[in-house]
Amino acid sequence: MTNRLTTTALALLMTSGAVSAQELTVLVDNNPVNVAAFEAVTEAYTAQNPDVTFSIEVRPAGTEGDNLVKTLLATGEMADIFSYNSGSLFQALRPSRTLVPINDIENIGNLNEAFLSTVQDDDGNYYGVPYEAAMGGGIFYHVPTYEELGLEVPTTWEEFMANNAVIAEQTDKTPVIQTYGDTWTSQLFVLADYFNIQAADPEFAGKYTANQAKYATTPAAMAGFARLQETYEAGYFNEDFGAATLEDGMRMVATGEGVHYPMLTFAIGTIQQNNPDEINDVGFFAQPGDGTNGLTVWMPAATYIPQSSEHIDVAKDFLNFMASAEGCQAIVDRNGATGPMLVSGCEIPADVPRAVSDMLPYFETEGATAPALEFLSPIKGPALQQLTVEVGTGIRDAASAAALYDEDVAKQARQLGLEGW
Repeated sequence: MTNRLTTTALALLMTSGAVSAQELTVLVDNNPVNVAAFEAVTEAYTAQNPDVTFSIEVRPAGTEGDNLVKTLLATGEMADIFSYNSGSLFQALRPSRTLVPINDIENIGNLNEAFLSTVQDDDGNYYGVPYEAAMGGGIFYHVPTYEELGLEVPTTWEEFMANNAVIAEQTDKTPVIQTYGDTWTSQLFVLADYFNIQAADPEFAGKYTANQAKYATTPAAMAGFARLQETYEAGYFNEDFGAATLEDGMRMVATGEGVHYPMLTFAIGTIQQNNPDEINDVGFFAQPGDGTNGLTVWMPAATYIPQSSEHIDVAKDFLNFMASAEGCQAIVDRNGATGPMLVSGCEIPADVPRAVSDMLPYFETEGATAPALEFLSPIKGPALQQLTVEVGTGIRDAASAAALYDEDVAKQARQLGLEGW
């Protein structure tokens, strides 16, 4: 595997009363913030247990990374510990067949119950420990540009597009940043729109799972695809959107080269790492819709142990440390806080970045948040990011993309053996 990063974290393993040194491999996606999180928590574990070596390897994000994770699990070659999504993508790993349950770790009770439900199988077994904050899906914006132009934070899509028009007319800045060099980032206008779908149809998730509702035939669900098409056709994207990456997008919104960037709030950590002087120049708001305004929320990714590991006991001890306030705090101390942490006793600092403080009121207001669809339904078609890239580059229109996505979802639902498909 390329791009191998190594941190030496020496941990003390007690096995049958004897001390033995072991090396654990860790596989994490190539986001620098996530790599830093695992460096921090392995170092903290090491400080208490000085005899285990952690070798941290990185993998691609997006579809390529998904396929690699599934391949490594299927071939028994997965690292001793690995990070991956919770929710529907976790379910696609068939956890009862491939992963080690962690119900018996001492600190399991420290984990947020809503999070645990996203890393649980049908038999009530839990498999993952979070290493990130809960995330909002919405739009980062450049605060100084808003102040310079006298713009207000939009709560409707019409207001958002009006702001984009002002930016395009009165500045040389990019109104809407897109970064298809990391294909998964193309999905945000669709995925972050789920609060608006649920506001229009509170029963959508259940009907969708039961094959009683489709994206292509539900106007509120179609809207996310249509909004992506609308912003592309308006010419609001950066010229290099086809090659730009997540890091490029966060740099652009931090420096004011671009004004809006649809993204998950975990990416605040990228600004803290790369553009710390501009951290409070970036604000955040929920993706506007056509009615009640609110935030689509993502549960964080998690850390898992494959059944193929030869070091299951020490790997579980490490996950138990991650589930402690001390383990979680090591990550916060390294990366800062990008939202509410889901480990009891793990506190976010008072001086959080502006984008984090912008997000917190949604969590504090009743009815102002909704989980992303992938946490309410086990089905999420893997081809979505390819389809949103096509819509966002003008190759395909929103209607045909939604119809193809419905076909993709149907294939996955059948693979999962869901009733009604």
